[in-house]
Amino acid sequence: MDSFSTLIRTASHEQHVEAETSTFMSDLLGGRLGVDAYARYTEQLWFVYEALESGAQELAPDPVAGPFVRPELFRLAPLERDLAHLRGPGWRSTLTALPATRAYAGRIAACARDWPSGYVAHHYTRYLGDLSGGQIIRDKAERTWGFARKGDGVRFYVFEEIPNPAAFKRGYRELLDAVPVDDLEKQRIVAECRRAFALNTDVFRALGEEFPLSA
Repeated sequence: MDSFSTLIRTASHEQHVEAETSTFMSDLLGGRLGVDAYARYTEQLWFVYEALESGAQELAPDPVAGPFVRPELFRLAPLERDLAHLRGPGWRSTLTALPATRAYAGRIAACARDWPSGYVAHHYTRYLGDLSGGQIIRDKAERTWGFARKGDGVRFYVFEEIPNPAAFKRGYRELLDAVPVDDLEKQRIVAECRRAFALNTDVFRALGEEFPLSA
């Protein structure tokens, strides 16, 4: 029988591909959109990670979600440095969430508050994705818009406190395999992973509408 971490990965594979191959992301990484689109995307990430991290400490004692609350993963501080670089020191005053982003962040906040297993689903889809595919985005952003390597503008993608991402991801999958819930709850976690990818894809779609390539 497959481990839970394998089950969760294969069950959300299609949505994962759909999110990664969204038109907006393809255009952004293909250098067909300006730095403003990248900055707008970074702003949306701030709302998502604010929802993930603002309630994290309350979840630390929880038997299900607690083991996943790892400060070395936290992204809000690097995101804020990136936004200051991209938007200037007054970035907070112009920060706005797209309706799709509000829905996504709202779902994360609701899980953090009421359903620790659901929080784990969102935690997994975000942070493991950042540790993996995020490095491709960083590389493209540095080359396309001339950010300093691993510097301001791309700090979100730099996990300074995780020197060995491969080992960290192995340990993370072991935590998933050991999650103390029954099979029914595991199925609900998998379903929430799918929902997380769908919510993320909605954000990409909304960004694509805001930054259409002029035909």
